[in-house]
Amino acid sequence: MSATSTSMRFGALSGFGWRVLNALQLLFTIGWTTVLLPFALLVLVLCGGKRHWSLRMASRIWAPGLLAGAGARIVANGFDTLDFSKPCIVVANHQSMIDTCALFRVLPVPLCFVMKDELARVPVVGTYARAMGMVFIERQAARAATRQLGNAAQLFAEGLSVCGFPEGTRGKPGHIGPFRGGIFKLAIDCGIPILPVSIEGSGEVLPVRGFKVRPGVIRIRAGELIQTRGLQQGDRMALASRCRDAVIALRDASRN
Repeated sequence: MSATSTSMRFGALSGFGWRVLNALQLLFTIGWTTVLLPFALLVLVLCGGKRHWSLRMASRIWAPGLLAGAGARIVANGFDTLDFSKPCIVVANHQSMIDTCALFRVLPVPLCFVMKDELARVPVVGTYARAMGMVFIERQAARAATRQLGNAAQLFAEGLSVCGFPEGTRGKPGHIGPFRGGIFKLAIDCGIPILPVSIEGSGEVLPVRGFKVRPGVIRIRAGELIQTRGLQQGDRMALASRCRDAVIALRDASRN
């Protein structure tokens, strides 16, 4: 069922009806996560600690399930022509918690995320994320965040890609804030190319405040890889600005 037909089907729901539906969706989200992520940890153990298949379970089972439960349809562009044979750093704008599911779904490679450190303490999710090598940062501690980002170099050695939201927080739909420099320092240090990606519509599906899910379309568009070899640390804010401009251009193209 398309997001449009789903929206029409639920369009007559009252405020009370939406609250009931959202409560059921929240229960599904918790149950789906509680069942699947521990199973992914078991797969990690059976695979001798290799993260590939456990991460792909998030892409192929966990994220699609949550997107379907939200009534969200993904429209992706620009990914088919890219070479994902080597690791990259994905940078995207950030509107909603559901952005993580959407990116898991469209990226055809095992993906680790840069996440706020509070998520490390969330039951099940935090255990899974730590085992997968997700990078937790303290948003208010710049030096500690930079040091923790440096630990991501090991992920590249394993052939994994990393995704970050360089705005540092979720923004209002239609607005893309300044990009912070931390993840671009990592890209320059490791010589890893950057893939700019725009996300549109996720803030309408799951807004920043509350669990007020509404069916909708999430449009994700990938740009061209931006090479970082040869750049110096003095170039990182110019690189951040270049990547932000690329994400804005991709967002505008998604609207046309």
